[in-house]
Amino acid sequence: MAVYTQLSAEDLAELISHYDVGELVSAKGIAEGVSNSNWLLETTGKDGGGARYILTMYEFRIELTDLPFFLGLLDLLAEKGCPVPATIHDRSGATHRMIPDPADPDGPQKAVALIEFLPGVSIDRPEPAQAHAVGAALAGIHLAAQDYSERSNAMGLAAWQELIDECGQEGLATIDPALPDIVYDALSGFAGDWPGGLPQGVCHADLFPDNVLMLGEKVSGLIDFYFACTDFFAYDLAVTHAAWCFADHGRKFRPEISQALLAGYESVRKLTPAEHAALPVLARGAAMRFVATRAYDWLNTPADALVTKKDPMDFVRRMQFYEAEGKAIFAS
Repeated sequence: MAVYTQLSAEDLAELISHYDVGELVSAKGIAEGVSNSNWLLETTGKDGGGARYILTMYEFRIELTDLPFFLGLLDLLAEKGCPVPATIHDRSGATHRMIPDPADPDGPQKAVALIEFLPGVSIDRPEPAQAHAVGAALAGIHLAAQDYSERSNAMGLAAWQELIDECGQEGLATIDPALPDIVYDALSGFAGDWPGGLPQGVCHADLFPDNVLMLGEKVSGLIDFYFACTDFFAYDLAVTHAAWCFADHGRKFRPEISQALLAGYESVRKLTPAEHAALPVLARGAAMRFVATRAYDWLNTPADALVTKKDPMDFVRRMQFYEAEGKAIFAS
């Protein structure tokens, strides 16, 4: 989440008038994340008792033709009892609307969607019981969406290479002098090492702590499904592992969180022997995916965007850890 586009109170009020959610009371930009503009909105609510929503404007890395997949997935998972926010449909039944960009009124319009607000807080330093709950919740969405439609992973291996190439060796070196050699050496190995034939289905593909809301040890919300895609379930688990099981910017591995996360996942869906064997390379790939996107964003985020840039070296350290210790920590 972030804010790249500025919307005035009048713009937001006009937009909200198309939904049966009452009148706009307040709006606050959300700085976390990197791909979309987001606001926390408060309205008078349908019954006058007040309500909160998340408004998302889709900025980049998202094709508008994919929005029905993302927003329909939220509705499906919510209907099946998963802890996800439902999409708020406008009065015509649409899951999203197109509005002018205030900075370029005559240019292309931008898509926006209103999402249910869920209570809870994101955890910076999880406890094992919380990691167990997250693993179980992840497995739950894998099972719940088994019959949902397919969408290829736009942030797969080819995209990592493309993003790194766009950064260029000189650009990468401005982040860290060692980064060009590290990423190109890593990328050259994935083509031969990447597994095939593993169980697959709809994956979140971005389940960082700031995309999980918790009330104590209970998961109250899984949010930000805008990288959701069809991929290996074990890859999604590897992404979540890389996001949750380290501290101090990737310098410290937390084995108790790793064990709890994996146990939580398998309490709902058992991994196959092939998935266990593939986890070390999948975890390296998960780390590489965020090295690539963070490096690109580091070099290309507009200076005036309300967004917190994230250091790709945090995930270089994770990737190197998985290279050295992956087989040991993922042993079945």
